[in-house]
Amino acid sequence: MKVRDVMNPDVVMCSPEDTIGDVARLLKQNDISGLPVVEDGKVVGIVSEGDLLRLLEVPEHGGLWLPSPFEVIEVPIRELINWEDTKRMLEDVGSQPVADIMKEKVYTVSPDDTIEKASESITRHKINRLPVVEDEKLVGIVTRGDIIRGLGKL
Repeated sequence: MKVRDVMNPDVVMCSPEDTIGDVARLLKQNDISGLPVVEDGKVVGIVSEGDLLRLLEVPEHGGLWLPSPFEVIEVPIRELINWEDTKRMLEDVGSQPVADIMKEKVYTVSPDDTIEKASESITRHKINRLPVVEDEKLVGIVTRGDIIRGLGKL
């Protein structure tokens, strides 16, 4: 069975200039977990829910900090400032272009490749989807679920 037999030709995609907020809305509205980033018909990156979630990671502070008696009063203020900084940072994230977080290394398949080849690539690279490319242009997308559905038809 070929990739073209199981791929979805109606690809939800974005451009590198689209904002992270817009991409998050696209993922939610279309109930998908990732999408290709396309410029002039060519795949230039890929972005997933995982990429968006990594934006929310707060770096851990190493070492043990114990406040002095004088700092006990300052701690609630310090925590308030950190929260406000974090809140402001998260608001700014949504306006950044998706090019800032997309993965530029994109694994692709051809519509004429077998679903076994697509499955092997998905498994080896630990990814959930493969853009389907023909003559350097995006023509579809194939996910793990598409492959499993295809195997059910065999």
